[in-house]
Amino acid sequence: MARMQHWLTKSEPFKYSFEQLVLDGSTRWDGVRNYEARNNLRAMAVGDLCLFYHSNEGKAVVGVARVSRAAYQDPTTVDDWSCVDVEPVFALAKPVTLDEIRAHKSLATIEMLKRNRLSVTHVTEAEFKIILEMGAIAG
Repeated sequence: MARMQHWLTKSEPFKYSFEQLVLDGSTRWDGVRNYEARNNLRAMAVGDLCLFYHSNEGKAVVGVARVSRAAYQDPTTVDDWSCVDVEPVFALAKPVTLDEIRAHKSLATIEMLKRNRLSVTHVTEAEFKIILEMGAIAG
């Protein structure tokens, strides 16, 4: 059995917020047009957990989502792009800001800081747990 992986997905809250995901119950994570981010989507498996990051406005991890459908053809394009479906798991009690992530020594190598233009990045299990703890959720 494959080991669960962890991810960070970015969305501008005015386009699609974590609150909207909670209201919708699930969504298709589509529109990714970067090959590295697309490959990350293709590596996701049902049950993988994603930190939901509000980019541009807020710049903070605000919740956790779960992959509910593995990668499939993104219906918003005829080209070779993929999407996944995600569902909300829980909101963090306290958003974890980009500045807090940058300041935490144990998160110095988190992929989102090195690959900051990517909308989907891998997160290690240890990094995932640290961010949950910072957000006042027991990991």
